[in-house]
Amino acid sequence: MKRMADIPEKFDGIRPYEDHELQEVIDRLFDDSSFSRNLKYLLGHFPLWMFRLYLKLFRTIDSFQAGVVIPWLNRILKKQSGSLDFDFDALAKDRQDVLFISNHRDIVLDSAILDRILLNQKKHSAHIAIGNNLLIYPWIEMIVRLNRSFIVNRSAEAQELLESSRLLSEYISYVITERKMPVWIAQREGRAKDSNDRTQRSVLKMLAMSDSRSDVREALASLHICPLSISYEYDPCDWLKAQEFQLKRDDPAYRKSKKDDLDNMRTGISGYKGHIHYYTSGPIDDEIMKIDASLPRNVQLDRIAAIIDRHIFQGYRIYPCNRIALDMLRNSSSQSSLYTEEQKSRFISYIDGQIAKISIPNPDVPFLKNCMLTMYANPLINQIECK
Repeated sequence: MKRMADIPEKFDGIRPYEDHELQEVIDRLFDDSSFSRNLKYLLGHFPLWMFRLYLKLFRTIDSFQAGVVIPWLNRILKKQSGSLDFDFDALAKDRQDVLFISNHRDIVLDSAILDRILLNQKKHSAHIAIGNNLLIYPWIEMIVRLNRSFIVNRSAEAQELLESSRLLSEYISYVITERKMPVWIAQREGRAKDSNDRTQRSVLKMLAMSDSRSDVREALASLHICPLSISYEYDPCDWLKAQEFQLKRDDPAYRKSKKDDLDNMRTGISGYKGHIHYYTSGPIDDEIMKIDASLPRNVQLDRIAAIIDRHIFQGYRIYPCNRIALDMLRNSSSQSSLYTEEQKSRFISYIDGQIAKISIPNPDVPFLKNCMLTMYANPLINQIECK
């Protein structure tokens, strides 16, 4: 595959595909029988050959996303959500050299919706961090790399982990500082199953690795971090997450399979999400630089994580279901003036319906219900506690 001379060769194993590689990768996709079968299922009666001919029209990643991915996403949102709104007012309209660090709710849609917002604002779509554990088939890797995803090596052995983390850090810094394009990364490895969103120190350590400066504040400030809050009214995977909690409780050695990851991706895409809200602050460079440089490095990283978390918590959109869940969890009525009995009745029916989908031996219904209520209550708890 031809490569652009100005992109360092060391990134070839993890970087997204570039404009000049688009058509070659599309041809490789259609040569993959598994991809063709899945695409045929999605297209229904629409001829495969006609769709392939349509894809020949695109010469850039931006045009491919605008002409193929965004219309697909719009159909999903129209069918499976109540509304989508966002508040990016704190980010200058011409600003693109930023690192969005966000809470993580949906494996596929979190970053896809961000790209829709950015493209609609006439900006570049973001370079997206994705774990190699999700690249179950070769065609999935090709598709995500066509959508500006770069690969996080989560299967690295201990001796490889340091080098792969450094390479990842160098790539993120390269995209932001050299190419002046946005990057998205989750605040932690994987989704917070209980929606208690906390930025992992290890993520910030990785981000600072590419900078030779001893001052971790300057290293992270150079990435122009923008905390991003993602709020879904409903999480289609809530029952799968609750199910996983019980499986891990009953068997501490339990580990998800590749099929489980695929089921989570499918359910997240096809399930109902209700209202969706995205909020970002502007870059927090100044707040980072106000941290005392004489503090131990890990203490500085923890304080930067706390700044990110505070912005994310404050940016949550709180829905009636979050307030109802908190009252039910605490057996209180502290939030009852902010929702109706009809809303509460609908939410209880929703929770019962989601629990009914769980098919494991000896489902512990009270435990599962408590898990789901905790998921919906935690965003509100965190927002209240950070005020």
